[in-house]
Amino acid sequence: MSIYKHVLLAADFFEHGGQVAEKARQIAAQNAAQLSLVHVVDNLPITDPAYGPIIPFDVDLTQELMDATKKRLHELGEKLQVPAERQHLEMGSPKLEIVRVAEEIQADLIVVGSHGRHGLALLLGSTANGVLHHAKCDVLAVRLADD
Repeated sequence: MSIYKHVLLAADFFEHGGQVAEKARQIAAQNAAQLSLVHVVDNLPITDPAYGPIIPFDVDLTQELMDATKKRLHELGEKLQVPAERQHLEMGSPKLEIVRVAEEIQADLIVVGSHGRHGLALLLGSTANGVLHHAKCDVLAVRLADD
């Protein structure tokens, strides 16, 4: 009997992201579950209230960032054999968008990487902590090694 039917990998493209992706792939395979991917591009601040625009408005960095990220997500999807229709690229608050996508696709497990921060770093918020406290399904926080 499988515990999970739909696993959502909250993918990032940092150094240890492959470790989290492999864990999600293994859990999906062991449960004969679907595997979906989500990556959230955090909103880019383009203005500073004190100084005005930081980036000229005629430069579309957001679209360039989204295009580059979509390519990386597609490459990860190919590696994990996740079809394009189960690859989700979103923009906004990572913790809120990950939870929203999980609910939308009816995932019953979210796999996310965590650095296990404590104290002030935890109070400032981590994506894993935010997902854990907002998700309506199980969340597996894969511990990442801090350098």
